Amino acid sequence: MLIITEKQENKKQVLTLNELEKRKVVEHNSLITSIAKMDKTPLKMFELAVSCINTEEPPKDNTVYLSKRDLFAFFKVSDNDKHSRFKQAVEKMQKQAFFQIKEEQGKGFKFKSIVPIPYVEWTDYHDEVKIEFHREIMPYLINLKKNFTQHALSDIAELNSKYSIILYRWLSMQYNQYEHYSVKGGRRAEQVEAYRNPTITVKELRVMTDTVNEYKRMFQFTEWILEKPLAEINAHTSFNVSYEKVKKGRSIDSIVFHIEKKRMADDNSYKLDDKVYQEGNKVKEETEDKLAIEAMKSKYTKLLIENFLLSPLEMTDTATMAGLQKNVYPLYDELKELRGLNGVKDHLSYVSSKREEYSKHNIAKYLKKAIEQYLPTVKRQDL
Repeated sequence: MLIITEKQENKKQVLTLNELEKRKVVEHNSLITSIAKMDKTPLKMFELAVSCINTEEPPKDNTVYLSKRDLFAFFKVSDNDKHSRFKQAVEKMQKQAFFQIKEEQGKGFKFKSIVPIPYVEWTDYHDEVKIEFHREIMPYLINLKKNFTQHALSDIAELNSKYSIILYRWLSMQYNQYEHYSVKGGRRAEQVEAYRNPTITVKELRVMTDTVNEYKRMFQFTEWILEKPLAEINAHTSFNVSYEKVKKGRSIDSIVFHIEKKRMADDNSYKLDDKVYQEGNKVKEETEDKLAIEAMKSKYTKLLIENFLLSPLEMTDTATMAGLQKNVYPLYDELKELRGLNGVKDHLSYVSSKREEYSKHNIAKYLKKAIEQYLPTVKRQDL
């Protein structure tokens, strides 16, 4: 069991492994683009510890408590030598692991080297592990109002290369911005698309992956920093990523990535029944992407967010957003004709207060059922 504690309140919240898999890691973008001077195990341990921080109520002593059993489960360690390996990993993390952070300041840059977790405490007779973050790393983990990235801890758990983790975090940062500006606006269309198809120079990628002096030949760099990490990312995370090399002269100057979000593999997710339908004598094709983009722009999407009926994660699922646009929002239009926009707001406020547990996994289906049950009542009242 995973245990999170605030010493001052002497409270412990016990989470199951299934809940552990649902946890999110939230970090400032400066930390995402920093140089992680550590191997994969300390980096994954750091990500696991970060996922335990409640950003709304951060621990006042910068401390979280983990269970050794869940640590071993997270790392999929089951051999008899796991305790000594854990000890070695902790020692290496404290002696060698640190982040090099570069931030713009004034006319130049400020450089910081931070050991993220300077104190770890455990016993050989108790399951609990105490992890204390350095005070200088906390601003990159809490009170994040802008320029931050959220990604799934379960994705990190499946990655077995330091470079896979670093690349995944950076790709998540880019795609998060694509999702944000697709909904909120504030960027030109080509700028928004650039977040889904981000470019990074080979020089910058070498710095970020700490391979300036490694894999000197391009074929080696391609294999270890691009091919193998992307194969892991595509196999084990919510992304499908491809890339192109861009030449400048005779040398490879930069890499362009193309990021696609996988459809949520939930058997209960609400999908479109069909993509082609008859409209008069014209056959019209509705693609999920087109419908999803329309849904992003809809005033109803904003109302759903305001009523906590739609989460950022659900908005990344093309099938869900397309289902809302095709099957739910037209019914909201009907209600708006009968009761005005305030009538729609009142309906969503009521639905939010009565939301059933299963709706968390079937939001489009749930909302469609709710409005279908409500509309006949409104129409009868108007007769």
